[in-house]
Amino acid sequence: MWSKALDHFLTGLVQQGRLDVTYPDGTAKAYQGAAPGPQVAVALHDASLPRRIMLSPEMAIGEGYMDGQLTIHGDDLEGFLRLAIGNMAASSAPIAHRPLKVMRYLSRRLQQLNPAGRSRQNVAHHYDLSGKLYDLFLDADRQYSCAYFPHDDMTLDDAQEAKKAHIARKLLLEPGMRVLDIGCGWGGMGLTLARDFGAEVLGVTLSTEQHKIANERAKAEGLAGRARFELTDYRDLDGQFDRIVSVGMFEHVGTPQYRTYFSKIDDLLTPEGVALVHTIGRAKPPGVTSPWIQKYIFPGGYVPSMSEMTAAIERSGLITTDLEVWRLHYAETLRHWYDRFMERLDAARKLYDDRFCRMWRFYLKASELTFRLDRQVVFQVQLARRQEAVPLTRDYLYRGNS
Repeated sequence: MWSKALDHFLTGLVQQGRLDVTYPDGTAKAYQGAAPGPQVAVALHDASLPRRIMLSPEMAIGEGYMDGQLTIHGDDLEGFLRLAIGNMAASSAPIAHRPLKVMRYLSRRLQQLNPAGRSRQNVAHHYDLSGKLYDLFLDADRQYSCAYFPHDDMTLDDAQEAKKAHIARKLLLEPGMRVLDIGCGWGGMGLTLARDFGAEVLGVTLSTEQHKIANERAKAEGLAGRARFELTDYRDLDGQFDRIVSVGMFEHVGTPQYRTYFSKIDDLLTPEGVALVHTIGRAKPPGVTSPWIQKYIFPGGYVPSMSEMTAAIERSGLITTDLEVWRLHYAETLRHWYDRFMERLDAARKLYDDRFCRMWRFYLKASELTFRLDRQVVFQVQLARRQEAVPLTRDYLYRGNS
């Protein structure tokens, strides 16, 4: 029954490329789209997989690949995900899946309700993994967010430096300014602003591992007097800051907290202050987080649409003074991360097991192709409390830069 239902589903889904499927009972089927695309063959080795795919395709396929219950001929993970994501993005949800999609949308606020305790648990799930894992694929500064590629031939390290420089220009920094870094990661952005721009930086994170490493780095670079990092929820902060920066953290806030987030930025900014929020975004209406991503990678996470962000900003008192959309920069960043991870796959296996490595591969490659094929982008929103806080044109961003 379930294999027949999956056969019907795939017949309607595959409009681009060709998918050959060997079912658990040995039956082989071919699904040929009218449009060109990848040609991929997969085998399903578990009798429960057709049912699980029909009930929740993203969860079942991700788990099936992790557990070795779904194998891809030639281990062509990129080809398979290109075919799957490309066809899913080009089609509407099948009638059988629409009730499930509606239920997920209606329950998303509960999934994204992130009070302080839950936020700490969510952060620990991902960011308190072994630091050696992140050393395998990140740049030397451990920037775990979208790099900026103004030139095609840039290395990952150069593109991450370009990202930080671009953000620093948007912050209009002057020596001695007090800067708050919300979601400071391993300290790279805060240390750069302190070292290269003379800022007085406070970074906050909920990750014990990131907190420890960021302060160790500040001490090692002789910057502990100008850059300090605290294990603190941004909602618990008081005081005033000339500048606020938040890179790759808004994805973890959750829609129920959007108004709190922007209102807190408004409270913490000086009257002449400027803030820069850098986040993954969706160039389409509000949606839901993949259940596989929700369970295995970023619990409590959600990629916002522009309409969801701006509705909260408009109610905060802040003014949007600049908005920039980065399209394929994150796809290129993830390509670098995936390639570096694969080059060091044996080292990853020594840290974790094969199942974890397959999970991480699936996460990195699926994320890259979502940016390439399914209208996912990066938003950089510059905010201020007064219109006059930033120049009237964007010339200052590029002056003196090739």
